[in-house]
Amino acid sequence: MSPQIAIKDQIREGQLFSSRAIIALIGIILTLLAIITRMMYLQIIGHEHYTTLSQNNRVSIQPLAPTRGLIFDRNGIILAQNLPTFTLEIIPERVEDIDLTIAELVQIIEISDNDISRFHERLKQKRRFQSIPLRLRLSEEEVARLAVNRHRFPGIEIAARLIREYPQGNLAVHAVGYVARINEKELNEIDPSNYAATNHIGKLGIEKSYEHLLHGSVGYQRVETNVLGRTLRVLDRTPPVPGEDIVLTLDANLQRTAKQALGDASGAVVAINPKNGDVLVLASTGDFDPNLFVNGIDHKTYNELQTSRLKPLFNRALLGQYPPGSTIKPFIGLAGLESDFITPKTTLFCRGWHTIKDDERKYRDWKKEGHGVTNFKKSITESCDVYYYDLAQTMGIDRIHDFLAPFGFGETSGIDIGGEASGILPSTGWKRQARGEPWYLGETLIAGIGQGYTLATPLQLARATAALANHGNTIQPHLLSYVALSNNEKIEFIPDRDSISINKINPKNWEITIAAMENVIYGLRGTARRINHGQPYKIAGKTGTAQVFGIKQEEEYVAEDIAKHLRDHALFIAFAPSDDPEIAIAVIVENGGHGGSTAAPIAGAVIDQYLSLDFSPGGK
Repeated sequence: MSPQIAIKDQIREGQLFSSRAIIALIGIILTLLAIITRMMYLQIIGHEHYTTLSQNNRVSIQPLAPTRGLIFDRNGIILAQNLPTFTLEIIPERVEDIDLTIAELVQIIEISDNDISRFHERLKQKRRFQSIPLRLRLSEEEVARLAVNRHRFPGIEIAARLIREYPQGNLAVHAVGYVARINEKELNEIDPSNYAATNHIGKLGIEKSYEHLLHGSVGYQRVETNVLGRTLRVLDRTPPVPGEDIVLTLDANLQRTAKQALGDASGAVVAINPKNGDVLVLASTGDFDPNLFVNGIDHKTYNELQTSRLKPLFNRALLGQYPPGSTIKPFIGLAGLESDFITPKTTLFCRGWHTIKDDERKYRDWKKEGHGVTNFKKSITESCDVYYYDLAQTMGIDRIHDFLAPFGFGETSGIDIGGEASGILPSTGWKRQARGEPWYLGETLIAGIGQGYTLATPLQLARATAALANHGNTIQPHLLSYVALSNNEKIEFIPDRDSISINKINPKNWEITIAAMENVIYGLRGTARRINHGQPYKIAGKTGTAQVFGIKQEEEYVAEDIAKHLRDHALFIAFAPSDDPEIAIAVIVENGGHGGSTAAPIAGAVIDQYLSLDFSPGGK
């Protein structure tokens, strides 16, 4: 049987082809419609959006750092300025392998481990499109080397920047402060957009307190870049607003005199204009060069500063809390006069010690044989301890506390750079709250000579001395004189605390107390008579000596037999001219011994220079 032969159904095949062709045509038409629709969307509806995306491929927005404001002293001497320098910077998003790039850059210029460590710290804080400094202060030779090899390193820039510099070095570091790199904590506290182009921020002193004025406002520019990220042209620019310049009340020359007079000793000097609170001197020795911190201090140097026995990072003027010693006596004496516990003629026989009934302990005077018959004037002039043991016992600690508090003891002064200690002005209530213990009579006696729990900062002593000079008018110390605006106008400092007048005190008692303080300098037995150089004005002052550690009843204090760091502190307070004060000063020399021989000449040198005389610290 022969096989069957399939006969083609041409009609059916034609219909199948036609249907497929129609489907294909419909698909083509739909595809064309989709393309046309998409093109319309891209070119018409989404034009603005995609134009922006396209621009971002070749245009970037760069933040522009504002120029930081300058800082001057009261006479126009510059204390903080900006120096132009070249910086090697990396834009992370344009670099494929940062570690490899840095390793290759090390072959061209010197980059320390500290530089690399700081870069990686900043890398964590900044966004990847922001430029991050790797090496600061490039030399001209280093700039040339990098320029020759620039083509090898996409994402690498050599930027011209201004770096903070302190031309006076450590002269006023605790007052002016310094700037350093922004840390992670600060990054969370500041406005990141305003610091987009800034790597530094004020860390201490004026630089920190007036950061909002000194920093300025960031600017921006749109730039066109090539595939390597190199800027081709600037499309438009919003310039940054520079920071304001600041003029301080500080006198740099007077500050230098104070520090030279202190020499190698650890201590502090604070001088204030009692009329307006201008801080003329704020000196703390054992200090440091602020320029070390600007670009990042190395770990070895920082550890040396931290572990140094001189405590150079410690601001003694604001944070040092010391027993005021006998410098407290004019205030307590004034309290006794005002409260009628004593009169100028009240006498006491000083035999060299004082005792309390039913107590075997002897509260000794600094003068072993005693001062004999002593009245108020002599008690200040020769600094008789026994006189003030007796007066303190009569008054009681709470009366002493209430009288001294308005002078600023036991509280911060409100100085505009902050960061100050409050000291301690003890009372029965204070001890109960702070120690959970009762107050003892013996503690009242030693408080009467500025020992025991009583503590004050040099700034507090200077402020209280200014109040004494003003017959009870207290002022707020401040370092800012005025802000110099760009339009040649000034914004002067406005105290945030009202001046308080201790005006209930009998004017005669002010005069009696100040006359006794004058006798400290001009009396034959005055404890600070060595600073009497025959000046055409009078100085009123008071010496003080504060024990660092206690001595047993039968032991005698011999400085030569005691380690230097355990010797007494030397203090001195003064104001001049005593009839119309222009300067009030407090000096402390740690372990300096007697205030009259150590601290008083330092104050004398500062006062003489400020009042336009040229006497050396030791006198002519």
